[in-house]
Amino acid sequence: MRTLFSRPARRNNFIRPKNTSRFAEPGKRGAWRFLPLDKTLAIITASFVVFGLVFTYSSSAFDSTSFFKRQLVFDIIGLIAAVVLWQFYDRLQKIKLFRPIYLIYGTWVLLVIVLFTKPIANVHRWIDLGFFNLQPSEIAKVTLLIYVADYLSTVQGKLSKNWGLLVRPLFVTGVTLGLILVAKDIGTPFLMACVVGAMLFVSGARLKQLGAVCLAVLPIVLHQLFFVKYRRDRILSFLHPESDPGNNGYQLIRSFTAVGSGGWLGKGLGNSELKLEYLPAAHTDFIFSIICEEIGLIGATLVVVFFCALLTRGISLARVARNNFNSLLIFGLTLTISGQAFFNMSMAIGLLPTKGIAMPFFSYGGSSVIMTLAMMGIIMNMTASDSAPKTQSGPDYTQFKTRNR
Repeated sequence: MRTLFSRPARRNNFIRPKNTSRFAEPGKRGAWRFLPLDKTLAIITASFVVFGLVFTYSSSAFDSTSFFKRQLVFDIIGLIAAVVLWQFYDRLQKIKLFRPIYLIYGTWVLLVIVLFTKPIANVHRWIDLGFFNLQPSEIAKVTLLIYVADYLSTVQGKLSKNWGLLVRPLFVTGVTLGLILVAKDIGTPFLMACVVGAMLFVSGARLKQLGAVCLAVLPIVLHQLFFVKYRRDRILSFLHPESDPGNNGYQLIRSFTAVGSGGWLGKGLGNSELKLEYLPAAHTDFIFSIICEEIGLIGATLVVVFFCALLTRGISLARVARNNFNSLLIFGLTLTISGQAFFNMSMAIGLLPTKGIAMPFFSYGGSSVIMTLAMMGIIMNMTASDSAPKTQSGPDYTQFKTRNR
């Protein structure tokens, strides 16, 4: 089947034990076996989880053991979610509750609820569950991409000729990102707007259509950037951090110091000086600065290479997916994870204004790491479903069917 991408990708590289078809032999209809595992994705994911735990411990100024234990719990939960989604996401799509439109409705409910919760750090982004602070915007990333991929897969090749087909995905995207923006988070809407735009483009939308959409939302963007005081101050401090070194420019200057002091090989794991309350959010938003300080330019470059490998592998798999939905979802999820990583790293080295965007797998936090691993589980399911052999006895869960939105 012709996919969204023109060039054929490299051969898929799966770990498949002997006799591991998705379903049993004829006559054993109810039996089930593991889907194959893409070993490249598995190696990248495992490496990120291990490195993330190491730097969660290393970047914490005080009580490192407590942060490490909590992050370990989050990673275990995330890995369980990844395994479940890897094996069963193709089946979950058949359940009415998991239809894209219902996922979006549920996400909107959470995004509204969070606006009435007790603020944490003067923002309404988390729902306190007692044992865990749930961040609905992290869930919104996944559900929005599922909805957009599902819709675009049914209008493939028609977008360039019919502007009206853009209304529904843009409306759902606008409402979702608008609710996140109300919670004083502009980083996530910007990231997801870029990802959705890329998905529209590979689905056949013309540049003039995307340009018209950008012009339509430009007044909102300009208002949020230049007429909201604290955001305007951040942009000014980004352009000239030395003009306000004791306030708005403090964090960025300290980040520059951490990155520059690491040199080629770094100071060694756990030997960061800037994490000792000199660099705010050292174990969360600015963990890449600590990575640069402790393992130097060479180590930080290795981290960048791993994210580039993830991006390359994801796009390669998207190009050989057997249907448009799988192709779009793999593409969107991969772009979200890698794009968020590049945004975070760019922020740490001063290429983008400071914003509360976590570094996937590395930054301390439950919702981020759990949902990132869940995304990896969905990607693995999409790619494994595309490669798994089908038998006469088992239902074809990899055959694309238009879902009821």
